[in-house]
Amino acid sequence: MTTPLQDTLWTRTARLAAETDTDLPHSVDVAIIGGGFTGLTAARALLLAGRSVAVLEAGQIGAGASGMNAGFVVPNFAKADPNAVRAKLGTERGNALLRLVGDGANAVFSIIAEDDIACDARQSGWLNPAYGEASADMLRSRAALWRELGRPVSFLDADATREQTGMDIYSGALLDQDGGTIHPLDYLRGLVQGVRRRGGTVHENSCVDRVDRDGRLWRLTMRSGASVMATTVLQCTNAFTSGVASRMGRSTVPLRVYQIATTPADPTTVKRIAPDGRPVGDTRQNLFTYRLDRDNRLISGGMAAIPFGAFDRLGRAVAKRLSEELALPQAVTPEVVWTGVAAMTPDFLPRLYQLGENWFGGIGCNGRGIAMTAQLGRVLARAALGESLETLPIPTRPLRPLPFHQFTPMVASAALVQARLKDMLAK
Repeated sequence: MTTPLQDTLWTRTARLAAETDTDLPHSVDVAIIGGGFTGLTAARALLLAGRSVAVLEAGQIGAGASGMNAGFVVPNFAKADPNAVRAKLGTERGNALLRLVGDGANAVFSIIAEDDIACDARQSGWLNPAYGEASADMLRSRAALWRELGRPVSFLDADATREQTGMDIYSGALLDQDGGTIHPLDYLRGLVQGVRRRGGTVHENSCVDRVDRDGRLWRLTMRSGASVMATTVLQCTNAFTSGVASRMGRSTVPLRVYQIATTPADPTTVKRIAPDGRPVGDTRQNLFTYRLDRDNRLISGGMAAIPFGAFDRLGRAVAKRLSEELALPQAVTPEVVWTGVAAMTPDFLPRLYQLGENWFGGIGCNGRGIAMTAQLGRVLARAALGESLETLPIPTRPLRPLPFHQFTPMVASAALVQARLKDMLAK
């Protein structure tokens, strides 16, 4: 099975080459299913620990969410605050997960620095503006909770938020100093290069259809008929549902997101809407986001309530929203539009699965894919190295595919319509 790369801003502007391996090893210590951020970060950690590793990617490197996202590096939860996490997991386990997630951006930027990955990395902070006084109160409280955990998170008043965004509709903003942006495809390819440089192998077009016991080892059989033996298997397949990825992929709600990059903004506009180069994502139900790339293109995204014809329609709609929200002097147009799928767990928290003896899976970045995958990959590597699942900061859950999984996109569409109505009422 070959999943080709879409035409995206990242494929057009990538500087690093896509280099992978052709010859499969006969056996390795750890076989990793999925060549995205999670799988490659896990591979890197295992190689540093002295294990032999093969990464098996069903399509091309970057054809999944790791190559399709907007490049935001955000070290917190999209839908859960610290108190909600503690209520769900208990104080000790909750704080362990909070510390892990809170250090996610630093983990990404550390890998970039250690491996000298040229991916336009900029740790300039992340801004979360509040739409309405109730949202401002919520973010003020959330910022205080993160500060109690020792994180550099503050709350800006409405005037300071206006200076950061050029927008006067917000009542304040949460500022997370650890956040930032990267070129996700170059980061992904840099991870591939780091894995191969350390002796691991990375294989494209290697969809794993079966994982079977063969004595004390696992045999991973690909759609091509080729196979590899491994002591331990890590499954890092996110929302995909092909081959052995099916069970884990069906445990989440897949959300199709459309991204656009516009023609470059003028210097005066850049100074007004992003004086410190910070990416922005507000609190509205119908989320408004934007960031700039190295050439000052505006990058934003959205979801479609009606999927038919959404590709072209969403591109125009997102560009129009950017022009209106940011009061741009001239209407912008999409230079390129692309789409990808985010995986959302029902409680918006990441989770580990034990799929068999020495076979582990991880999922649930919930819209925080870059920072969370760095940590999810590291935790999976710890499981592969034999650490007790009870001591890991991400909880292990029974794997239960969602009932009527094929209809979850319709539920997501209905929720989007409801969210837009709530925003209209709030306005």
